[in-house]
This record gives sequence, C-alpha cells and structure tokens, in this order.
Amino acid sequence: MSFLHTFASVQQNNQQFKFNLKNMKKVILSALVLLTTLSANAQQEAGRITVQPKVGLNVASVTKDDDSDSRIGLAAGAEIEYQVTDMVSLSGGLLYSMQGAKGKLGGIDGTMKLDYINIPILANVYVAKGFAVKLGLQPGFMINDKIKVSQNGVSAEVSLDKAFKQAGIEATINKFDLAIPVGVSYEFSNFVVDARYNWGMTKIVKESNSKNSVFQISVGYKFAL
Repeated sequence: MSFLHTFASVQQNNQQFKFNLKNMKKVILSALVLLTTLSANAQQEAGRITVQPKVGLNVASVTKDDDSDSRIGLAAGAEIEYQVTDMVSLSGGLLYSMQGAKGKLGGIDGTMKLDYINIPILANVYVAKGFAVKLGLQPGFMINDKIKVSQNGVSAEVSLDKAFKQAGIEATINKFDLAIPVGVSYEFSNFVVDARYNWGMTKIVKESNSKNSVFQISVGYKFAL
C-alpha cells in the first residue's frame, strides 16, 4: 500500500474516530440529562417530617436450624421520618413483631413464638421518585417467648424457659435482639409499600448459635406534621 493510501486510510479512520467520539459525547450527555432528571424526580422536600402508621406480615425463621420452617406473623406499628436533604432521610420506628419458627417432629407440631418490640433506625436514600433504599440498625426487646405443641387436636403452651428446664437443658434466653434491616420502599399518594430483611446479629439463646431471620413486607400511610 502506498503512502497516500495509508494516509487516506488513517484520515478515514480518524474521521470515523471523530464520528464515534461525537456519538459517545451525545450518549454521555444524554445519560447525564437522564440522571439529572431522575435525581430531580427523586427529590423530597428537605425538612419535612412525616409519621407513618403501618401494618404487615413477617416470614420469620431462625438460623442454624435446618429442621424448622418459617412462622408467619404480624408486624405493626409506626415510624417517623425526617427529610435531612432532598434525597436522604432518617427514620425511627416502634414495631410489634411476631417472630420465631415452626417445626414438626413425628406427629407433633411445634411453634416457637418469639415476639418483640423492635426499634428500627434507618437511613433512607431516594434514588427515584417515591423509591427509596434503606439500611440501618434495629434493637429489639423480647416481650413473649413461648413454645406451643399440638398433637391430635390437643395443644399446650409453655414459656421457652420452662420448656428448657423441663427438658433438663441449661439455657439463657437473650431478651435483647440486634438486627440489621436492609430493604426498599415505594411511596405513591402517601401510601408506602415497604419490603425489608432483618438480619439478626444476636443469639436467641446464649448457649446456641441460632439467630433471628425475618423477611417483612408492610403497607403504611404517611401523614405530614
């Protein structure tokens, strides 16, 4: 190939490069405009305070126990939220939460009822209009610990502590629970659908390794203060 052909080829490739670069700039600018639009749509009014009564369902289980099944229970309470900036808010709540697990041994059905008052403290980031991702800490206090057993239509219920003593097992029930909640929520017309997972960090019984594991979905309604 002659020098002229080589030069022409380089010039053609250079023009193609400029064309591609121009297209790339357009794509980048379009993406920036889209991100700016999403950010603008995601913005909430800074300084706003809202209260949100809510009710939902837990799908609760305990870790390190392959023989147990999930317990379906109620979650209900309220949360208060403060909009720190246009896109970030902090929230705190007080929730009654039915947790624990279910199991079956032979013909005996058993349910471990662990009920808590949980205090979720969350940071919420609004990534799109009405849509937030959330992460935080949740201390909880056990208010009920019972085991219910049923067989052939006959059932009995005793406290977890008493059940351990009757079985001759030395166990210390942890009345305090700490979890890491992570989830998402979507708000429309003041209604809020919230889905989160509460990852238990503390042992239910100090002598075992089992911890709470709870999937929670709820519906609430926001009132501005």
